[in-house]
Amino acid sequence: MNKKISVILTFFVALFVIFAMSCKTAPLTTREDTNAAFKAVYDEFRKNLVSDGAKSHTVAPGENLSIISKKYYGEDRGYYFPLIMLASSDIILDPDLIQPNMKLTIPDYKKNIEDAGSRAAMKSYFKEIAGVYKRKGNKTVEAKLLEISKNIAVLPKDSKAK
Repeated sequence: MNKKISVILTFFVALFVIFAMSCKTAPLTTREDTNAAFKAVYDEFRKNLVSDGAKSHTVAPGENLSIISKKYYGEDRGYYFPLIMLASSDIILDPDLIQPNMKLTIPDYKKNIEDAGSRAAMKSYFKEIAGVYKRKGNKTVEAKLLEISKNIAVLPKDSKAK
């Protein structure tokens, strides 16, 4: 009898693991699914963000997150926008849906990269956000965010962080 119970429990545990894994890899087809995927990542990493020195930015007509990211973090950092989204996730979840007049929070990149705990969390955060973009079918953004994740891991303490 114990062997039967063990086999049944193993079966249900395996089903649960398969279900949990498919939820993280299934394509995102609805706005609700997309928002839920972003929210799950934001909720996991928001506590690690250093908010000291954050600025506020009101989205102007014609701006997108890449433009805003370049403005605050440097011309070569247009794909660092997930930091802005993490700090602004109480305003909007999906980066593709920002609108003029939204007030976004711009975290201080240098303070986050210089804080060892925040830097380690940012490495994982960019990797998780890349996974959301993979599920959205955006391979370009996915690849850029994975590259940032790798680069954050090896940034020297005296980096040129802005």
